[in-house]
Amino acid sequence: MKIKLITVGKIKESFFVEAINEYIKRLKPYCCLEIFEVSDETIAKNSNDSLDAMVKEKEGEKILSKIKENEYVILLDFKESKEYDSLDFAKHLDMLMTNGKSSLTFVIGGSLGLGENVRKRGNERLLLSKMTFTHQMTRIILLEQIYRAFKILNNETYHK
Repeated sequence: MKIKLITVGKIKESFFVEAINEYIKRLKPYCCLEIFEVSDETIAKNSNDSLDAMVKEKEGEKILSKIKENEYVILLDFKESKEYDSLDFAKHLDMLMTNGKSSLTFVIGGSLGLGENVRKRGNERLLLSKMTFTHQMTRIILLEQIYRAFKILNNETYHK
């Protein structure tokens, strides 16, 4: 199984980097994980809906450049998204793998969210929580849930 994570912006804080690296290490026995960071666009101080849409589209172009045609794309998004508990998320990943989705790409947008260009490319949308998290924390939570899903699918203790 190949899992790709595409995110907007870099992680600067060392404690976040350490947590991400820990989950990268933990996931190695279960999947081939690639993480791509694309640069975020500057948001104008006098921002408005039109300028925000332009920022999201520019970030979206960078995201889309990292996605191959055959990849199944799961967007982390608030709009029209599916929310799972950990067991159901594991079952969902298992179903995707069973149905021939050998390459899953998860996308975390920038601080303004995802542009319509990326939304059109997504195969599904995932909601981690109705709460709002920083993008750094979202990355860690997603990696932890993917790790938890593999532990569940392999009947290994961790998830309780």
